[in-house]
Amino acid sequence: MEALQFKFHPLRYALAKAVGTVYPAVFTSKAGCLAYGDVLEPELPDSDWVKIDTVMGGICGSDLSLIALEDSPSLSPLASFPFVIGHENVGIVREAGETAADVEVGQRVVADPLLPCAVRGFGTPCKSCRAGRPNRCLRFTSGNIAPGLLLGHCRDTGGSWGATFVAHRTQIIPVPDHVSNENALMSEPFGCALHAVETAGRPDGRTVLVIGGGVIGLSVIAALKILSPGARVVALVRHKFQAEKAKEYGADEVLSPRGNQLYPAVAEALGAKLLKPVIGPPVLVGGADVVFECAGSPRALNDSLRFAAPGGQVVLLGLAAVPRGIDWSFVWQKELHVQGVFASGPIETPKGPVSAMQYAMDLFAQGRVDLSGMVTHRFPLRDYRRGIAAVTAKKKSGCLKAVFIPDTTVAREWTEGRRAANATVTEVTAAL
Repeated sequence: MEALQFKFHPLRYALAKAVGTVYPAVFTSKAGCLAYGDVLEPELPDSDWVKIDTVMGGICGSDLSLIALEDSPSLSPLASFPFVIGHENVGIVREAGETAADVEVGQRVVADPLLPCAVRGFGTPCKSCRAGRPNRCLRFTSGNIAPGLLLGHCRDTGGSWGATFVAHRTQIIPVPDHVSNENALMSEPFGCALHAVETAGRPDGRTVLVIGGGVIGLSVIAALKILSPGARVVALVRHKFQAEKAKEYGADEVLSPRGNQLYPAVAEALGAKLLKPVIGPPVLVGGADVVFECAGSPRALNDSLRFAAPGGQVVLLGLAAVPRGIDWSFVWQKELHVQGVFASGPIETPKGPVSAMQYAMDLFAQGRVDLSGMVTHRFPLRDYRRGIAAVTAKKKSGCLKAVFIPDTTVAREWTEGRRAANATVTEVTAAL
C-alpha cells in the first residue's frame, strides 16, 4: 500500500540534523528519515481489531516536528521503528475481527489514536487507565503490539499517512452521516483542546490568553466558548487569516503586534503594567489568569511565563521539544502553575465522563461547533513534499490544516462528492 514512513537510521539522522539548519529541504529528501513508497498493510493483532481504509490523514504540528527531527530523543523508547506517520484520521472500516462485531464494516469512523492498556490486550488496566486517564498510561511499551503512544508512532498499527491502518475496537468513534469529513478529522485536535480547557479547570470569569493562531490555538478558542463561555479570551496570532478565524471561533480580542509592539499590546489587553529591566525585554506586572501556549516554540513558551499573572496557570499544548533561552525565574517569582497537556482525556458532562474525542464528535453532530473551515488544503499522498511545504510556510500558503488523501478508490469516493459541495477548500494539486 501507499504510505509515508519514518525510518530511523543513525547516519541519516545525524546528517539531516546537521544540514537541516541551513537546508530544511533535506528533511523530506532521501537523505532524511521520511520515506514514501509501497509498504505491507498492517495485520489485525487479534480479533478485537479492525482494518480501516484511510479517507483523510491530517498533518499535525507534531508530525512536522518529527520530520524536522526536533523531537526529544528521550521519547524514542515510546515509539517503534519504522512506522507509518499520521494520527489524525477519517476512514472506512473494511474488516472487523470476530470479537469486534460492534464495529460495522463499511462504517465511516475516526480512531482515537491513543494506544493504552485496553488496546494492548491488558484485562486489568494500569492505575492511570483505571482512573480514566489513558493518555497517562503506564504500558505504552508493553502488550501485544509494539511500543507507541499513538497511531502513527507504532510499527504494528500503521497510521493515516498510509492507505490502510488498524485500530482496536475501543478506539473507534462512528461518524454520523451529516458530519463532514473535515469536522470528523478535527475531532482529534479539538478533543485535545477540550481536554486542555478541562485540565485548566474551565476558567469561567477569568482572563485567558491563547498564544498561537494555528489549529490547536484556534481549537482552544472554540473549546473555551463551549466549556467556559464566561471567560474573556485574548488571542495572540501572527497572520491576518489566523486573526479572522480567531474572531470567528469566539475570541473577544485578537492581537497581531509586530516587533517592539508585542509587549505594549499584550500589556494593554491584559491591563498589566510594563517595567524595564537593566537588560532584556520588558516585564509585566499583572497578566492573564490562564495562558494556553499553542505555538510550540521556545519564544512562545518564554512569553507564556512572562504574560501570566502571579498565581496564574500556564497550559502547554505546543511541542517545544528541547527549548533554549527560557527564563524560568517567573515560575518561581509568580508562583505559576505550569501544566503540560498530552492528547485527550475525559470531559465531565451531566451524564458522566465522556472521552474528549467523542464529546467533540457529539458537538459537531449537534451543530454546536463547525471547525470544517480549518481544513484549507488537501494533497494526494504522493505530493507529500508540497503538503509539508504548505503547512510549514503558513504566511505564504494561508494554510491552517492540510490533509493527505491516499490514491485509493475508497478515498476518491468519499472526497470527490464533498469537493464539489464545498468550493472554498483550496485545491492545490491535480484531481485525485
